[in-house]
Amino acid sequence: MTPPGPTASPAIRVALPQLCDIDDLDRDRAIALLDRADAVHAVALGRAPALSSLAGRTVVNLFFENSTRTRTSFSLAARRLGAEVVDFHAHTSSAGKGESLLDTWATLRAMGCDAFVVRHADDHAVAELARQTRLCERPHSPIINAGSGRHAHPTQALLDALTIRQRKPDLASLTVAIIGDIRHSRVARSNLKLLQLLGVGELRVAAPPALHAEDLPAGVHRFERIEPALAGADVVMMLRLQRERMGAAQVADGSEYFRDWGLTTERLALAAADAIVMHPGPINREVEIASDVADGPQSVILAQVGNGVAVRMAVLEAVLGA
Repeated sequence: MTPPGPTASPAIRVALPQLCDIDDLDRDRAIALLDRADAVHAVALGRAPALSSLAGRTVVNLFFENSTRTRTSFSLAARRLGAEVVDFHAHTSSAGKGESLLDTWATLRAMGCDAFVVRHADDHAVAELARQTRLCERPHSPIINAGSGRHAHPTQALLDALTIRQRKPDLASLTVAIIGDIRHSRVARSNLKLLQLLGVGELRVAAPPALHAEDLPAGVHRFERIEPALAGADVVMMLRLQRERMGAAQVADGSEYFRDWGLTTERLALAAADAIVMHPGPINREVEIASDVADGPQSVILAQVGNGVAVRMAVLEAVLGA
């Protein structure tokens, strides 16, 4: 029997009204999204014909922060499902004249747009917009969080989990170390939630004292030096220094930070011999990570980028009820 193609395998087993946080998922829904992303992977990378599951639908990228990977991957994901895409640019829109996020959303919805992918610097803006949309009459206009302040970035966590699962499917046996600017990282917060939900064996975070966070899930092991956090780790996820969010937080300059916290070949040798190296991007080379590590054989950073398109295809199908 011929295996079904990406249009039908696996069948969509998950429906989501929206995706604003990992809290919107249970374990079965998360696994179903990862399975669907695996199934459409060739389509996502342009190696198989585009699908038509979202033909006639319109997806708006409503971005109030700069982005390369997330915006582009959502645009590609929607187009490879047959949808039309509107890329909203805050700096050239009526937002510059004082229009609120809710009014911007209502204006675009009145033009017949179906789903909204939202990135915003405020921790609570996306959640508040989603709450307001639930109060509106039909048609349903789902919200997908493409990064909200320091709070959440659920599709990044999903693509990271997919990248890990593709290379190390026995999640329960893994030790994952997330290292760098934990305090300001929505990526770290969403990853910790999702990896716990999926049953990863041990989760570690490591950061300088000024960049640690107090709102970590129970059971996460905290380190204030990079070396013990790396010891025996199967997955090493480095984070960008988010100077735009730091405010009063004080950290060393780039060269000093790299001396104490940069992932070098020598430090990577402390991890498991087959450890993989991840980074959500954009990378600050020779600050968070050495170039020979970022481009080395253990790096899966570009695989993460490709998986972003596949995961966002799966999420768009789920929220639009394809």
